[in-house]
Amino acid sequence: MAIDTVTQSKHSWADEIEEEEDAFQPKVISDENGVKTIVVYRENEDGRRVKVTRKIRSKLVTEHVNKAVAQRKKWAKFGEEEGNKPGPDLSTTTIGENIPLKLGTTTGKSAEAVAAEEAQEKLRRQAKSKNIMCRICKGEHFTSKCPYKDTLQPLDEIASSLQSVKLDSASAADAATAGASGDSGSGPTKYTPPHLRKNAAPSAGDSMRDPRRDDSTTLRVTNLSEDVTENDIHDLFYRFGHIARVYLSRDRETGLCKGFAFVSFADKEDAERAQQAVNGYGYDNLILRVEFARSS
Repeated sequence: MAIDTVTQSKHSWADEIEEEEDAFQPKVISDENGVKTIVVYRENEDGRRVKVTRKIRSKLVTEHVNKAVAQRKKWAKFGEEEGNKPGPDLSTTTIGENIPLKLGTTTGKSAEAVAAEEAQEKLRRQAKSKNIMCRICKGEHFTSKCPYKDTLQPLDEIASSLQSVKLDSASAADAATAGASGDSGSGPTKYTPPHLRKNAAPSAGDSMRDPRRDDSTTLRVTNLSEDVTENDIHDLFYRFGHIARVYLSRDRETGLCKGFAFVSFADKEDAERAQQAVNGYGYDNLILRVEFARSS
């Protein structure tokens, strides 16, 4: 009696390696929603094999183009592209940037309207090319970001105040000349105190004053902070003219400023300009008050 024996064939080690490699091959899975899942195996920095899954959704975008462009896209290809599928081939075609054509908008407009638009465009270009200038220190930055906005007065305001002081002094001189000429005429005139009248005799109090001292060019500065020094006062007033003397009142015990100082100029016009410009000026978080010193 013959017995058929079935011999089981042994698997080769090469087949096992192929099956193992097939398990780590990239896989692409697509579903009904148009989402494509790509599974890839790779080795990380530690030499271990990791699984990387990416999901890609395909979206169809409809673009509206000119009719002539749409018809041109339907033309049959010729030459080296004859017989290829529709669309550009990256091996033979370079796709550039899509630049739309914008036609001029001056059609149907009058010459005056076109000239006005050109003038406005020219002003806009000039405004763009103009450098930014600070109103306080004339630097190339915005006025709100000026580092001297809390310590300096705008230069334009100082110039305008100086000009106004000159005009006031000129008008006062003209009024004095007109008053002197009007004294000889008839009619009512402005009252003049006796000690200011022409050829007036000196009073008893005038003999007590020092004739060599002229207080008409001395300014009294008040509302100063305790940290102010003589150099600070000099730096604040030197731009208006030559300073003859600076006196800062200090406390005997602490040596700090008592809140007021005296500044004497060599010229009265310089003192008037300084009084007009610095009076009401913000310095060290305080508002300064500047007035002419009163003779004692």
